Amino acid sequence: MRYITQALILAAPLVEAAASSKRGLVYVSSKTPQDDSIWTTDSDLTWYYNYGSVPTSDFNGKLEFVPMLWGAPEDPENDMSFYNTVKNLVSEGNNISYVLGFNEPDGCDGSSGGSCVTAATAAQVWKKQMEPLKRDFGIKLGAPAVTGAPNGFVWLQNFFSECAILAASSDNNATNTTSCEVDFIPAHWYGDFGGLASHLGQVNGTYQNISSIWVTEFACAGCTLEASQSFANTTFEYLDRINYMGRYSYFGSFRSSVSNVGPNAAMLTEKGKLTDIGAVYLNQAMTGNIPKGSASSVAKFAGWSGIVAAAVFWSIL
Repeated sequence: MRYITQALILAAPLVEAAASSKRGLVYVSSKTPQDDSIWTTDSDLTWYYNYGSVPTSDFNGKLEFVPMLWGAPEDPENDMSFYNTVKNLVSEGNNISYVLGFNEPDGCDGSSGGSCVTAATAAQVWKKQMEPLKRDFGIKLGAPAVTGAPNGFVWLQNFFSECAILAASSDNNATNTTSCEVDFIPAHWYGDFGGLASHLGQVNGTYQNISSIWVTEFACAGCTLEASQSFANTTFEYLDRINYMGRYSYFGSFRSSVSNVGPNAAMLTEKGKLTDIGAVYLNQAMTGNIPKGSASSVAKFAGWSGIVAAAVFWSIL
């Protein structure tokens, strides 16, 4: 029986994906910089972000960079560092068409990679540093990327409420106290495909005035190899197909031995070779390489979206 199970896992079908202009890279810096060239060699990826405001030099001229204001500055009332950094990138000739604001600001437990920013502070910083980028350079703004947990929705609602309060207080005669300017909403998800589709439907239904959603982190965290491959196979096709999906970036640009979402979700093996998920994501021929992890690689799930990932397994429909 063990051999039958292993054969099924190895045979889990992945379909070679078509090229997609939506597909980008969540770049996670590692101790193996030699892996960086993998993402731009024989790859159809078009854009990337690295959780920061400064481009990764290895990708210059190869992928479009999307800066991120990861968290709030220490002096939110006066700090203009993010605005100035992006302004300088534009003046140097970089193609900066989008920016992302705040990484999982509702994540405050210290272990999830969240920036832990209050909605009130985020609204203040947004008005001071983000909206001027749209006004001065026409850059489109991505809303704060909250976790997929219920408190993420609550935080985002509070954020827009705080924005409306600031808009009203800035002009006592204003009749239009609209919220912060946002062009698209980034979403995060670590779970099965059904959960992802439901979550995106909820985001889309809640913010119908915002026409585009990006999924900037997603994976089947803690899943078996078969479940991870099935998730990737179905999710990539789905995100390419739905019309309100602007862009997406799979969370897996690292070796399986250091993956904090489980080894089977990684796009590279422990030796730095493309897994089948990685090959499909880059629109290359599948490799048959099986990822392996280590005892410590699945102990903690960073970028967590409020789900017990180790218990999530998707049955193929």
